[in-house]
Amino acid sequence: MSQSQLSRHLTLLQATAINMTDMVGIGPFVVLSVVAEIMHGPWFLYAWIAGALLSFIDAMVWSELGTTFPAAGGSYNFLKESFGPRTGKLMSFLFVWQTMIQAPLVIASAAIGFAQYTMFLYPLGFWETKAVSGAVIILIVFLLYRNIETIGKISVTLWIGVLVTMVWIISGGVAQGHFLEPIKHINDGLELNMAFAAALGAASVKSVYSYLGYYNVCHLGGEIIAPQRNIPRSMFISIAGIAVLYLCMNISVASVLPLEQIEKSNFVISEFIQQLAGPTAAMIATVLILWIAFASVFSATLGYSRIPYAAAKDGAFFKVFAQLHPTKNFPYISLLVLGAVAFVFSMFFKLKEVISAILAMRIMIQFIGQAVGLLALSKRKGRNFMQWRMPFYPVPVLLAILIWVGIFISTGGTMMMAGLGVTLLGVIIYYLKNQLQAER
Repeated sequence: MSQSQLSRHLTLLQATAINMTDMVGIGPFVVLSVVAEIMHGPWFLYAWIAGALLSFIDAMVWSELGTTFPAAGGSYNFLKESFGPRTGKLMSFLFVWQTMIQAPLVIASAAIGFAQYTMFLYPLGFWETKAVSGAVIILIVFLLYRNIETIGKISVTLWIGVLVTMVWIISGGVAQGHFLEPIKHINDGLELNMAFAAALGAASVKSVYSYLGYYNVCHLGGEIIAPQRNIPRSMFISIAGIAVLYLCMNISVASVLPLEQIEKSNFVISEFIQQLAGPTAAMIATVLILWIAFASVFSATLGYSRIPYAAAKDGAFFKVFAQLHPTKNFPYISLLVLGAVAFVFSMFFKLKEVISAILAMRIMIQFIGQAVGLLALSKRKGRNFMQWRMPFYPVPVLLAILIWVGIFISTGGTMMMAGLGVTLLGVIIYYLKNQLQAER
């Protein structure tokens, strides 16, 4: 007989491992050069600091909502409950609608990055690259096709590989004896003007992408032990740990490689290790980076597969997605569909296009929508209703909204229109669906 409820078996350690492996995917290794190129100066480190600050502020919003509504689906539940019976149904539907597009984009971006970095080891043609990215997604779905206890153990193993790689990269720069030089010269030639603000905004679009995933635990809220305690802890631990690792990694690389080389490199970490320890070490480092990319796809796919399941179980999405596996007790239809769409996306898109598209589609409904929803919920239910309460409310919420608006604008006109277009189409489909249901 199939079980009708998800079971709470994920510990704080496992939840933190899932968050951190989602956050540290291929992103920081590919984005490092892109951020340096956009900022074009030693002050490129400020983009990584900006990403960490936004993540900390936004995690307060997630913590309040995640502890108050600790169930599978995360944002789906937050939007539905925050905006009330009528508007909440529209907002939660729009979230699931855009998730069916952007979640496969997130999964595909990590798989595409994996294939791109593979080229340091072996030159690949166009179709060979696509075959690698597609194979990564298939393998991920295979590994996730099992119960949550086993997945928690796999996540910790992948997380250890992430930490080992990052420590190696950072210690390599420290051993050279010039580790603090990039910090000493961070303000050389810096002018605080509109050009710097525009560059920081554009670079932050890329750095923020590398922090995304700190909230993955909220999508797994129905499977976390003691969620009121472990959901906030896992997020803040993850962000703090990743922020330190990202900053130290960037500083380490900048203390060894000249800025021009960093800006132009497609394999900056591999080239960094090669300069320090030779080609064999560079190949080993590349394999470890691929391990990290694989771990990120694993964690992201795990979290996203719970969103259509939660909506379907609530009657707000196609019923087939509400099915749990008869023996392993996980939403297997949701997993298979998202994996299939991600596979298709990996065949057609490039990494830089995907990064901006992901943020443009998510910011309006998920990040800004949740923050506005939290304000509305607090006004309607009172602050004591929240199971975890942020300090200095509502200042962090208002700051999060303002910063996300800035990031949305920085994605560029084309991506902004794409994000607005997806949202508008979702609104039309929602009202058409309701009209058809009323006629029946």
